[in-house]
Amino acid sequence: MRISATLYLTDRTIPPTVLAGALESRGFHALYLPEHSHIPVTTTSRYPGGVMPPECARMLNPFVALAQAAAVTQHLRLGTNITLVAQHDPIDLAKQVATLDHLSDGRVTLGIGYGWNREEAADHGVDWSRRRTLVSDRLAVMRALWSPEPTSYEGESARVTAADVHPKPQRTPRSAPAGLLHGPRVLIGGAAGPGLFARIAAETDGWMPVGGSGLRDSLPALRTAWKEAGRAPDDLRIALTGVDPTPGKLAYYRDLGIDEAILQLPARDEAGLLPVLDGYAEHI
Repeated sequence: MRISATLYLTDRTIPPTVLAGALESRGFHALYLPEHSHIPVTTTSRYPGGVMPPECARMLNPFVALAQAAAVTQHLRLGTNITLVAQHDPIDLAKQVATLDHLSDGRVTLGIGYGWNREEAADHGVDWSRRRTLVSDRLAVMRALWSPEPTSYEGESARVTAADVHPKPQRTPRSAPAGLLHGPRVLIGGAAGPGLFARIAAETDGWMPVGGSGLRDSLPALRTAWKEAGRAPDDLRIALTGVDPTPGKLAYYRDLGIDEAILQLPARDEAGLLPVLDGYAEHI
């Protein structure tokens, strides 16, 4: 099981260049960054973890920050957890992801999700009740643009004509339903359930749940859905994020078949965070 890290990276925390170098030198597998474009002051949306951290309104753009991280590292993988796909133009997002993948020599993992803040999504023109369909369609547009040959896509809420577009992400998954899923590894976050698991098997490379509650019961259902979709069992990836590590907890996740544990780092400056990294590095 690989050990990675995530945190709310802001204009007040450790810089991405310093953080990335510190993670790589300590043997961490990857750095994952979350995304919020803005947080409307008036909101009725409930933050999934209880009280919304103030850092949500100060987050750096993950792709700009990860580009800085790529420039100062050689092996550290770079990911998002999560990208709010419904809030992006899919053609532009596909170009950003492919460019980061190219500049990092294929080190990108794209974590995606549906979001929780209705008001933030509404400012982007998102119909909240249709956001899951919107995410599926926009991901399909991105897959079309990442394909080796010009490929068109026509969906319910998004489309793209066959186009010449470069760079291309380096990775092509080994198995996929009814053909190839082009692009970097894509993991989707969300609560366990048959609807989400069907989308994971049909559209992505695996699951990125938050925390470890209920995994023992939900993982067999996910693996069944994956197999029924014709996917190769060894191709399923499960990256558990928001982990507060202890040796016993990490051993439990490993024994469940979790591929990657993404440790939650505190949103601190360099002086406050580097000692935490030293402690967490012992788990590696």
